[in-house]
Amino acid sequence: MERRRLPCDRPGGEPLPVDVEPGPGYVQQGLDAVFPGLGPTFIAIALGFFVFTTIVAYYYMAEVNLNYLTRKMKNRVLARAMLRLLQALVLIAVAYGAVNTAGAAWGMGDIGVGSMAWLNIVGILFLQGPALKALKDFREQKKAGLDPQFDPRKLGIEGATFWELRADGHVLQGKSGGELPPEQLGIDTTKS
Repeated sequence: MERRRLPCDRPGGEPLPVDVEPGPGYVQQGLDAVFPGLGPTFIAIALGFFVFTTIVAYYYMAEVNLNYLTRKMKNRVLARAMLRLLQALVLIAVAYGAVNTAGAAWGMGDIGVGSMAWLNIVGILFLQGPALKALKDFREQKKAGLDPQFDPRKLGIEGATFWELRADGHVLQGKSGGELPPEQLGIDTTKS
């Protein structure tokens, strides 16, 4: 009985090797089966883009969050030192991942994603107070038959400048980038 050809077979009809683990190697073998010689090149380029964009995105998120957390620190030297420490940690992680096995690099990535998830959970716990206040205010306005409008000052939420301007009617609703010109807000733009 002749073996039926499967879509994952190589052009000559032989099956893909079963000793290849699922992952980049398996995709590489699959591409090689259809386009001989293309598999390693494609996987190298795709992983290069994936790794580069992931590192840039995670570093950006980490730096922005660190800047936010240190924004009110009086000791700017310490804030800069913390930023340099973050940069050093990223460089060490990249170097470690470059010279170790793929499993070690993925494990390090898993630790990073897990840490970020836990920090986000802690952040959500801190933000639940203002969020619940806003939800309560929304429901009260709906119950009163109003078109709900968010005003952070009524709820004791500080630092929400955009929403304060919007509540005062200085930001046009429903338009992308719809802030009024500085002159209409009473801001003198002639001073430098």
